[in-house]
Amino acid sequence: MRSAYVLGVGMTPFRSPRNSPNYVELAGVAAREALRDAGLHYTDVQQVFTAYVYGDSCSGHRAVYEIGMTGVPIFNVNSNCSSGASALYLARQAVASGALDIALVLGFEQMPSGALVEYWKDRPSPLQPYVDVVDRRNDDESAPLAPKLFGAAGKEYCDRYEVDSAFFAAITMKSRHHAKDNYRAIFREPLSAEQVLSTPLICSPLTRAQCCPPTCGAAAAVIVGDSVLRKFGAGRSVRISGQSLETDLPSSFTDSAMDAVGFGIGRIAAERAYDEAGISPGDVDVAELHDCFTVNEVLAYEALGLCKPGGSKEFIESGDNTYGGRCVTNPSGGLLAKGHPLGATGLAQCFELVTQLRGEAQERQVEGAGIGVAHNVGLGSSCIVSVYQRTT
Repeated sequence: MRSAYVLGVGMTPFRSPRNSPNYVELAGVAAREALRDAGLHYTDVQQVFTAYVYGDSCSGHRAVYEIGMTGVPIFNVNSNCSSGASALYLARQAVASGALDIALVLGFEQMPSGALVEYWKDRPSPLQPYVDVVDRRNDDESAPLAPKLFGAAGKEYCDRYEVDSAFFAAITMKSRHHAKDNYRAIFREPLSAEQVLSTPLICSPLTRAQCCPPTCGAAAAVIVGDSVLRKFGAGRSVRISGQSLETDLPSSFTDSAMDAVGFGIGRIAAERAYDEAGISPGDVDVAELHDCFTVNEVLAYEALGLCKPGGSKEFIESGDNTYGGRCVTNPSGGLLAKGHPLGATGLAQCFELVTQLRGEAQERQVEGAGIGVAHNVGLGSSCIVSVYQRTT
């Protein structure tokens, strides 16, 4: 396997469904920015990997045709919230194998307003096994599907470690604080713990401010191999030094709501990605975590080994998850504040970490950042952990 590098990144501002352009326009902006950032043209691209959730078949083709029609292979990936990182995984694998030298990865989403729903009612639901686990622990049938799943995981966490769920509010507070310096983020206004907890209860213990908003947006990355890097010079490239994609095991469906929403497979993915990269959790300077709900950022801290099991409350209260601490988490504002356009999220994480490792994040720059980790999970389930390392 050869090395694979991110040579260029692009990203639109993330916006609410009420005031966003359509997915074709969004995708065009992000893709052109990534190619320009890489110093390449679309005619240089050998394969394209697209990611989205809310769209008809081959929406990826329609989005890519906005920037060019060269006849190259175009792939459409739909893996719920992990779609973007799944497409990135495929592109990195193709480049590292030597099958191609230049790949474009493009994630986009034009989301409807309101809570996520399942559209296909006349066939088995892919999420039913997860709902079955949660229903054994939570009898709130009125809650929307996703908050119900993560709310049950939050209750389980608090019961297991005997902590008050009010501490989850600190995640939203941090996310908003970080997002104030990110003009691409959907929410940039600060919130206090009291304000977070006083927003309407969606599914205990999650209030509205602890749930990510429906979001539209796009992000893209250009992935290249060693031969391209030799031609262009390392410059501002960032190496993907470790990556793992894990799907469910029987343990996901035993009796743990935490494992049902990806905690167990997240831990496996992190261990394997770290091993490939030759690093340990203590080496990570900056992380972009899948905080679709406050609960999930806490689970990610522990799955990725950023703190000990049950140690998230201490990790947060000591400031180790923010600037000046041990590992700055979600400097972009994360899904809670930056927004969560499902197909774009994994690539938005890539955009942020590449920007950080280049030292180009300006007001939100993590000082001395050399190693970054992205954690992207989508129920169904896939969890992808990617390790990024500065090359110069």
